[in-house]
Amino acid sequence: MSTLITILYYLMVGYFAACFIWNFRKSRNWQQEVLYLLVLLPFLLRLFRLK
Repeated sequence: MSTLITILYYLMVGYFAACFIWNFRKSRNWQQEVLYLLVLLPFLLRLFRLK
């Protein structure tokens, strides 16, 4: 059961990270791009199991 929850958790983190990357690429304002990078960093760390 815990394995299923872990898999669902990483799928959810990956989905949100992909959404932030998509919005980062479509953004033209440098302030929004910096904000997307700051929000994206914890998601990438969790996805790569660094934190």
